[in-house]
Amino acid sequence: MAKIKVIYGTEWCGDCTRTKKYLDKRGIPYAWINADSNAEGAKKMEELNRGGGRVPTIVFEDGSVLIEPTNKELKKKLKE
Repeated sequence: MAKIKVIYGTEWCGDCTRTKKYLDKRGIPYAWINADSNAEGAKKMEELNRGGGRVPTIVFEDGSVLIEPTNKELKKKLKE
């Protein structure tokens, strides 16, 4: 099973809110970095997005990344 290392997101992002609710409901731990208030986090998020600012950007412990995943995509990745 894949484990989440960190999620880069923003408080105003509906997809971020949905993702956090999905993970919280299932008791899946994650570190949260608000890209709006954390300049270092925003820079790392942009690197992972190849210059973009798409959120949520989710980094897993194995180094893989999901960007703006649906709940279905997230479920599939977490069950690998």
